[in-house]
Amino acid sequence: MYAYKGFNAAGKQVAGTQDADSPRAVKAALRRDGLYLTDLKETEASAKGRGANKSAGFSLFGERVSSQELAVATRQLATLVGAGIPLVDSLVALIDQVESASFKGVWADVKQRVNEGAGFGDALSTHPRIFSGLYVNMVRAGETSGALDVVLVRLADFTESQSELRSKVVGTMVYPILMIAVANVVVAILMIFVIPKIARLFESQKVPLPLPTRVLIGLSLAIKAYWYFVFPVIGLIIYAFMRYIRTERGRPWWDAFVLDLPIFGPLVRMIAITRFSKTLSTLLGSGVPLLAAFDIVKNVVQNTVLLRVIEMARDGVKEGESIAAPLKRSGEFPPIVTHMIAIGERSGSLEEMLGNIARSYEVQVDSRLRAMTSILEPLLIVVMGVVVAFIVFSVLMPMMEISSFA
Repeated sequence: MYAYKGFNAAGKQVAGTQDADSPRAVKAALRRDGLYLTDLKETEASAKGRGANKSAGFSLFGERVSSQELAVATRQLATLVGAGIPLVDSLVALIDQVESASFKGVWADVKQRVNEGAGFGDALSTHPRIFSGLYVNMVRAGETSGALDVVLVRLADFTESQSELRSKVVGTMVYPILMIAVANVVVAILMIFVIPKIARLFESQKVPLPLPTRVLIGLSLAIKAYWYFVFPVIGLIIYAFMRYIRTERGRPWWDAFVLDLPIFGPLVRMIAITRFSKTLSTLLGSGVPLLAAFDIVKNVVQNTVLLRVIEMARDGVKEGESIAAPLKRSGEFPPIVTHMIAIGERSGSLEEMLGNIARSYEVQVDSRLRAMTSILEPLLIVVMGVVVAFIVFSVLMPMMEISSFA
């Protein structure tokens, strides 16, 4: 990828990027378009793209690519390949369609590797932060089976569905978190700046204060006097807790605790089962072998409790056992899921059954998220109302006594 500046035939200044094998090729192509170059240099994304193999996991040039961008690019590539256009030419057309400069650099690097004789899946694997193991293995299966366009369509559908699920979960949590943050800021301002002034007023009047008022003033004075100690301690506690739940000892405890929560636990389990079923169905439908598909699925399911169960199922399959039996013994997968998987194994329609499970649980997740939103909003309002009411009554009660004395 080369960035250029120059003038067109009308004398107007132009700038842009061009995909080419060398600076000479860029100059020749732009000259044919009637452009006079004043500046030409290789883009940073392209330069780093060539060195992506030097550091595993460092192929994306400091920039992330959204799931939606990847899904759109995958669907466009599937359309081009399905129309009978050779892969290299399809990649060239795709590069012209992609808007992000860094993403252009990624596809340009992939095209260059394919042009040099590398397999498409191998070229994608040099950018692991963009193309997951699932993506790469499905592409390799599509290359082997000669159905690359079909696999790319499946990948686009899968990426879009996962992006939509993630957006629903994030969208549900944004409003409650925002409300909690705003409420904390308001209460902190009241406690640090407003309540101390009111406390001095009460002190000057020498009025006996009720218990709620004394508690409120005590908290306010403590926060104002030791805020430089309280807030860092709270931050350290949160930081230590986050570090602990990422350790080998803390992560299983936290994941088990989350699954046992009354409201969030069933939702987390549903999301994990949806990802497991959808991913395994997509991989099997794309021709990826079952054991290899299980290795990829392990990276999709993030809860370690369910991950151990999936590993047990993989080991069972390796030893000739069915998939459903270890899942059922664990007690972590609902009976209806294990029952449908067992039927799919016996009837030879495992891929279809897994797809049905994923679709069913996607509907359940959607309805559960809507229910959580409808419950959380009034619950937060009630909690905030209780806090505000406590502050108001704690301030009003002494004032009423002052007015009665007057």
